[in-house]
Amino acid sequence: MSSSDAVPAPSGPSAPGLPEVVDRETWETARTELLVEEKAHTRAGDALAAKRRRMPMLEVDGDATVVGPNGPVPFRSLFDGREELLVYQHMWWDGAPHQGQCEGCTLTAWHLQDSAYLRAAGVSFAVLTTGAWEEVEPFVAFMGYTEPWFSVRDTPEPIGGDMGHLQCYLRDGERVFLTYAITGRGTEVADPALGLLDLTAFGRREAWQDMPPGRVVENDPGWFWRLDADGAYTWGPTGRPAAQWTRPGATAETTLGRTGMHH
Repeated sequence: MSSSDAVPAPSGPSAPGLPEVVDRETWETARTELLVEEKAHTRAGDALAAKRRRMPMLEVDGDATVVGPNGPVPFRSLFDGREELLVYQHMWWDGAPHQGQCEGCTLTAWHLQDSAYLRAAGVSFAVLTTGAWEEVEPFVAFMGYTEPWFSVRDTPEPIGGDMGHLQCYLRDGERVFLTYAITGRGTEVADPALGLLDLTAFGRREAWQDMPPGRVVENDPGWFWRLDADGAYTWGPTGRPAAQWTRPGATAETTLGRTGMHH
């Protein structure tokens, strides 16, 4: 190899706190070492999933009324003839305009816009919310959602009640059972953008993350969930959930319009 073909020696990063610059062999070694831990994490997840499959189940009222585009229907009908049903329970601000609806639930619902592979595996999908149907229906149209939504405003728990959960149901003939439910960070399984950000050097750029010395991020959790019309991050009254700026007719506003209850 001539001197002109030699690979340049690694140099340091141009900004403080960035990862160390190394040669390819050193990088491959570090990647291989981390892969061992990642494989263990995957196997631990498999073991947890096995425990979920062995959980007891809770019978619920399959005749409980939910309200959708065709009016009141029994909860059982959401299975659409399949054996299993997965639902996301979307929080709602009563009376708020589109830009005032829950930014965290918008994050999740936006990621759940095509359940083709769930259906192929015998699992139906629906979004439930405590919003009144007359408010929910225009919101669903504005967002362009094509998966089924239903209001559970007057439906007893666990179908109604607290929102912000992923829930799994099983149907045995006419009987309906709740087999699993998760909320909080457990719902991140439905938010692949968060998992992809976790692969990057800065992660979610949120202050709670364990970062290497010098790699400073100071944002609050969810800081990027709302943007203003110029793409600046804001939780103020001029912002919308980020996905809403993709929608036809989305305009800058001056208020979130949150005067009612949040469920």
